[in-house]
Amino acid sequence: MDGGVLLPSVAEMVARLRPDEPLHCVRPAALAEAALTFIRAFPGDVLYAVKCNPDPMVLRALWDGGIRHFDVASPAEFRLVARLFPGAGLHYMHPVKARSAIAAACHQTGVRDFALDTPDELDKLRHETGDARDLGLIVRLALPPDGDSLCGMSGKFGASPEAAVALLRAARRYARRLGISFHVGSQCLVPEAYERALALAGRVVAGAGVNLEILDVGGGFPVAYPGLKPPPAAAFLAAIERGVARLGLGRHCRLWCEPGRALTAAGVSVVTRVLQRRGHALYLTDGLYGSLADAGLSRLCYPARLIRPGGGEPAAPAPFTLFGPTCDSLDRIAGPFLIPDDVAEGDWIEFGLVGAYGGCLRTAFNGFGRARRVAVRDAPLVASV
Repeated sequence: MDGGVLLPSVAEMVARLRPDEPLHCVRPAALAEAALTFIRAFPGDVLYAVKCNPDPMVLRALWDGGIRHFDVASPAEFRLVARLFPGAGLHYMHPVKARSAIAAACHQTGVRDFALDTPDELDKLRHETGDARDLGLIVRLALPPDGDSLCGMSGKFGASPEAAVALLRAARRYARRLGISFHVGSQCLVPEAYERALALAGRVVAGAGVNLEILDVGGGFPVAYPGLKPPPAAAFLAAIERGVARLGLGRHCRLWCEPGRALTAAGVSVVTRVLQRRGHALYLTDGLYGSLADAGLSRLCYPARLIRPGGGEPAAPAPFTLFGPTCDSLDRIAGPFLIPDDVAEGDWIEFGLVGAYGGCLRTAFNGFGRARRVAVRDAPLVASV
């Protein structure tokens, strides 16, 4: 609902607007429901990873669903959230930050929780916060590569177990709240990955001989895409609960997580128009440099449906390769994407599950950066796997 008026469906919006540029269809009710469901299931604080989708319409829907904590990674993100939601919990979970960003977060926006993975970063945090004594310092732990996710997250950040032991001891002297965090990888497919990570974190904490106030299991909670069906969310949450229980950290330690994709993927779709068909290749008004970027980065397919206002029943689906609107030959997504075999120039195709990274990875390359955004009422377009 928007001001008491029922929002239109995607098909109605396409018939009304007949868009020649990408049309992002936001489903506020679905986003709020995803947030509420996750919060009810997770036994701790849910920090939405703003990088996944910083659209204010999306953020407001997640807030309506109960999100009150945000994993921010830049001045633009913490300023945006602070402006939209004064008093929200802001947690600066990027382990390497500019000195000016640390100072702005602490002194201008009131951020008190910071991630780090080196002694150098600890020194920066001490200096730029004026040796504040009310900080939460969360040591990011690197995990060994294991192939349990589509995109590993320990190649760029994270202290080795040995280095994390020393860093926890050093940070304990300055932290009101000391924590440890890790990330099992984006689109994790194996629930036991969390248990292994928690066991490693437990060994590091025991080796450091410190008490923790924060245990952050990061993100990685997966979504089902065409051809990719991970275990249900309950399996991942159960694995986390088992792993945490084995650590016996006590009630003084608060559990955190940082979901992004799991909260937003289904809540946004994109409608793109067919510019040309060549056999089973489609040339579209959106592509790899736009809303479909994650298909290239994470090798994902999206569910798709044909929208042809006033048309009849579509044909049976067939596999298609997609080309975006730019003049770059790299603007190709192999898929295959299952689309009705009678698709033709001038038709519209809606791709679901682009709420994760579909908006924020868009570029203006070749002048194709424009995209309109509308709110709709219909159910999310999800994978039928």
